[in-house]
Amino acid sequence: MKYSIELDPEKTAKAYGRELHCSPKACENIARAIKGMSVKEAKKYLEDVINFKRAIPYRTHNTERAHKKGIGPGAYPQKACKLILKVIENAENNAEYKGLNPENMYIAHISTYRGRIIRGFMPRAFGRATAWNERTTNVEIIIAEKEEE
Repeated sequence: MKYSIELDPEKTAKAYGRELHCSPKACENIARAIKGMSVKEAKKYLEDVINFKRAIPYRTHNTERAHKKGIGPGAYPQKACKLILKVIENAENNAEYKGLNPENMYIAHISTYRGRIIRGFMPRAFGRATAWNERTTNVEIIIAEKEEE
C-alpha cells in the first residue's frame, strides 16, 4: 500500500493499519483530534478515551451526537482508539529500530479512509435476508522528530 504523503525517511517512521475492524467515521474524528500531538501525548489521550476520562470531539458525522463537557459534540470510540493506539505503538517501534528517539517525536501525518467491506447477511422471515456487512478502515501514520530550535 502506498502512503498518501512522503516525508524525509531519515527523520520519520511510518506505520500502516490495514483493514482494521472499526468505524471509518470514528477513525476520521480520532485522526483529526491527535494530528500534530507528540507521540507520548497522543498515547495518553487515547488511553483516557478508552477509560472514559476524555472524549473525542466529533467535527464530522455529529448529527444528533450528545455534547460532552467543554468540547461540544463528542464520543468515546473505544474500539477505534485501541486499534489506532496499536498502530501508533508500531510506528514508535519502527522509529526505535531506525535509531530515532521516540520520546522526541510527533504525529506529522495521519490519514484514515474506508477499507473493503466484508459482506455478510442476516436471515429474515419468509426467506428474505438483510445485509449485515462489516466495515473496515485503513490508517496510515507518519511520526517525525521535532526540530530543535
